[in-house]
Amino acid sequence: MQNTSIKTSIETTIEGTDYKHVIYNYLVDTLHLTESSSKYLNMLGLVLVLILFVGVIFFLTRKILIRVFSQFASASKTNFDDLLVKNKVPRNISHIIPLLIALEFISEVFVDFPYAESIVEKGLRVFAIVVTLWIVRSLLSTLKDYLKTLPRFKDKPIDSYIQVFMIFAWLAGFMSAIAIITSIPFIKFITGLGAVSAVIILVFKDTIMGFVASIQVSINDMVRIGDWITFEKYGADGDVTEINLATVKVQNFDKTITTIPTYALISDSFKNWRGMVESDGRRIKRAINIKMDSVVYLSSEQINKLKGIEIISEYLEKRQMDIDQYNKDKNIDKTMALNGRNLTNLGVFRKYVETYIERHSGVNKNMMIMTRQLAPTAEGIPLEIYAFSSDKRWENYEYIMADIFDHTIAAVPFFELEIFEYPTKLNFKK
Repeated sequence: MQNTSIKTSIETTIEGTDYKHVIYNYLVDTLHLTESSSKYLNMLGLVLVLILFVGVIFFLTRKILIRVFSQFASASKTNFDDLLVKNKVPRNISHIIPLLIALEFISEVFVDFPYAESIVEKGLRVFAIVVTLWIVRSLLSTLKDYLKTLPRFKDKPIDSYIQVFMIFAWLAGFMSAIAIITSIPFIKFITGLGAVSAVIILVFKDTIMGFVASIQVSINDMVRIGDWITFEKYGADGDVTEINLATVKVQNFDKTITTIPTYALISDSFKNWRGMVESDGRRIKRAINIKMDSVVYLSSEQINKLKGIEIISEYLEKRQMDIDQYNKDKNIDKTMALNGRNLTNLGVFRKYVETYIERHSGVNKNMMIMTRQLAPTAEGIPLEIYAFSSDKRWENYEYIMADIFDHTIAAVPFFELEIFEYPTKLNFKK
């Protein structure tokens, strides 16, 4: 009973104490300062006390949160909590408690200065919006980093979506801050923005275009991070390293970086090599030009000589038998080579090249293999090799293609053919 009465007495004494004016009372009663000066000094003292108190709370809260998050992150198997610490989520959350304390006691500190209290309170509320945006940004950055570690999201334009959300978040935060400063209700403030919407659209034109382009690129699966693209207009030829709201970064094969506007991916034409990379081979499509005046019918002696070429000897035997039988059945006069059916050196060479490619170890046998003539030009008859290398790596692909054409070019004279090339000074001297 005695303890209860003592407790009640203490509580009554505390409640009766005007702690908001302790400094003021001391300055007026003891130091005999003017009331005006005492009020200002009282406010200044309370501000310093509040700042010190909030600072201590912030320091302790930050230390505790960072330590708890760090220990939890080190103990858990997932790396999501590690990314929370890396992106300063605990540090940003630690602002909340000190901010709430400051908002709670601000009316006590500025008890004699309601106008200053209104200004400071608005400033703290604006800062609360900024803290909220910091926390949201940290969480989204953590989510972005985490999704990029997952195979199914590694090639998706996560940066674009995060940037779009943050743009809207900052825009909403900015408008909320203006509404707080001007003391205008948020709904009325938003309604009033309709008059300047055209200006906003003009200012954020590139952002809006980039946002739309990012959505279309993602939905239509036009480009992924890691794709090899060729964009001649912007001089890009390499791997996509980043896709965000405004730009697409391409690391060219010479290690330079080309930046392409995101909306250019849907407004201009570019080449994506993903289909080749995901296929079973990389295409070889190149031609050599044969001089037209070197193309002739083959005589029996020439055919017998070419039968010494192992990979087409069987073909020549069978082909020659079929041609001789046809000419015999049709009673063709072979005193002139033009009559009847004949073998040409270009036709036999074309068969030789095709057979050689079919046997080449670097060519994918399950994909198209073809040697064909293109339309004759002033530079001769293009003989094109069309095939797919089994190894898609650039250096190995180039080696396989060079090996094929080294052999093909060296084989041309054996068929008494000539490769076209423009004459040089040395040719004219000869």
